[in-house]
Amino acid sequence: MSDQGDPLARIADALERLVPPAAPECDWMASPAYVWDGERARTISEIKAPPLDLLRGIDAHKDRVVTNVERLAAGHAAHDMLLWGSRGMGKSALLRAAVRTAQDAAPGRIALVQVAQDALQGVARLFGELGRVERSFLVFIDDLGFEDGDGTSPRLLRSWLEGGVEARPPNVRLAVTSNRRAIVARHHSEQDDPLNPRDAVDDRLALADRFGLSVGFHNCDQDEYLAMIAGYAGHFGLDWQEADALEWSRRRGARSGRVAWQYVTELAGRAGKSL
Repeated sequence: MSDQGDPLARIADALERLVPPAAPECDWMASPAYVWDGERARTISEIKAPPLDLLRGIDAHKDRVVTNVERLAAGHAAHDMLLWGSRGMGKSALLRAAVRTAQDAAPGRIALVQVAQDALQGVARLFGELGRVERSFLVFIDDLGFEDGDGTSPRLLRSWLEGGVEARPPNVRLAVTSNRRAIVARHHSEQDDPLNPRDAVDDRLALADRFGLSVGFHNCDQDEYLAMIAGYAGHFGLDWQEADALEWSRRRGARSGRVAWQYVTELAGRAGKSL
């Protein structure tokens, strides 16, 4: 007997048609980068980053970060990284450039996975997926900061970094950038002068100690700012004047890699060129 006349069967059939098909499983070997939304990953076909030699004024930072990413890509021991400090000094750009450089040297060995701060609760699930893949991953959390009263997020990160039951798997390392000194107040410079850890118990301060590599980015001086512009302008074949570049920074109220790049964008626009 047909079910065409059965109203319950027709309702069930209609409901099945309304349910979207299950999302396909992510191929963690297929792309150079991914974005994790807390439940699933979206593939990114190319990592957008400047060449490493265009990142001026942060040579010591480059050496440390690039070396650590190369170790991770090779399957060697590598640190979790905290890049903190002044805005616009190339923290995120350096991480992207370091991963892309490692990919150029050893295609397919490492991928970048960016996690939004509002997706932190789903990172344990992400770790579960990445731990089953024969590939190295740098999980990237950009511009991290905590709201007052948020005790959950710092504790989650601490658990992933060191000893928790949901700790990140051996083929995964975390890279965090932060413009807020709240999570790095214990570090006055690049790991050179930490205060006694027994003097503080705040979760955010304890979190900073869990990163094996902590790199501080500070506002650049005038010479560094001009060197950044000279590097960019030379690379793109743009003419520029020192006085004009300094006036640009004064109007912006800052000197940084970001301001230098904005000035070079202005130069290219004036010259009718693209970057």
